[in-house]
Parts: sequence; C-alpha cells; structure tokens
Amino acid sequence: MPIAAALAASAALLLTACGGGDDKPDNDKIAGADRRSTTPKESAKPSTAPTENKPDGVNLSLPKDMNLVFDWDKPKNKNEAAAMDDAANFIRAIYRGVDKRTSNDAAVAAYATGGGLHYAETQINSRIDGGWTSTGTRRHYDVATRSASDGNSVEVSFCVDSSKFYGKEVTTGKILKSQPSITDFDHFEIIMAKYPTADDLWQASEVFVEAKAKQCQ
Repeated sequence: MPIAAALAASAALLLTACGGGDDKPDNDKIAGADRRSTTPKESAKPSTAPTENKPDGVNLSLPKDMNLVFDWDKPKNKNEAAAMDDAANFIRAIYRGVDKRTSNDAAVAAYATGGGLHYAETQINSRIDGGWTSTGTRRHYDVATRSASDGNSVEVSFCVDSSKFYGKEVTTGKILKSQPSITDFDHFEIIMAKYPTADDLWQASEVFVEAKAKQCQ
C-alpha cells in the first residue's frame, strides 16, 4: 500500500491531563488529530535547519528515571532504517525538552519540522504549564515503515505502552499514578521527511496519534 499523505493543514494538538488524586496525566493524548487519505505527490519540506549535516553533537540525554525503550528491529531499507532511528530521536527530543523545561532545545530543532515541530512544542509546553515532568518506562514496539514513491519521506508507525510511565510534579516530586487501562496504549504514525542537504538526517514533519489503541494491548 502506498504511504498516506500528511495533510496540508494540521489540526490543533491539545494535550489533556487528569486532575486531582493520584491520577497520572495522559501522555501524548491529542484531540482532533487528522487522518491521512491520499498519497503525497512530494515529500514534506523541512523548515528547521540543523547546525551540522548530521547533528551528531545534539544532546539527547535523559535523566535516569526517564526510560524510553524502543523494541524495534531495523528494516533492511537504508532510508527506512535511518528514518526509524530519527523517529526515536524525535521522541527522545520531546522528553529532553520536558526534562529541561524548554521547547527550544537543540534536539527538538534538529529532529522536528512543520507539524512535527508543532506537536513537539505542544507536548513540551503543556507539561511545563502543568508543572510536571515524566518518570518511569515508556515502551515503543510493533514498528512498521512505509516509503513514499519519491524516497524522501517515510511513515514510521508504532505502538506505545505508557502503563509504567507517569507524570511527576516538578515542585513536590510527587508521582501521579492511576490504575492501568486502555488509556495507557497509543498508536503513533509519524511522517519522517529527509533533510535535503544532510546525510541520513530525517525530521518528523507530521504526527498522528490514535489514543486508546486496542491493537497495542
């Protein structure tokens, strides 16, 4: 099947959080996420330039209590393997921004553009505004990749299990937990666009999330 297109206009990405008690904030739940319906005629154009051809110097380190696990097998296709690696880096960049309390971190600029950049900024800023960060283990699995016909964009789709990944209040250190449920499982589809002047650098240009994803349980 051909890769489906990223829509030209992204819907507003609204992060919601549970309030009160021991509820944990919902991780990466969005309202009004558009679904793709047509094959793209050309790949998305990155708008944020990295400081180097391949930003190997970009810091993606996370605190010890923030564990992002990627149970992924790399595809044989070189472009798809590189896009998959940078999709993981995009997720790391978001949570580095959460930890550092800024959406202007160099890692976000390196691995996100367009709708992907908007998504990252929304996720980070919502956590900053809410006064919480994240802790625990977030598992990414059941990955699949599909290339566009022009070879310049790759769809990376995967499941996320956040049942052991919690919100944590920055000021008090209180960990916000809730009973495990279907809300802990999401299915992501990220359009990774090849940066035209860099070797093996791919940026998240669109992000689509299916919350309460039964196929990920």
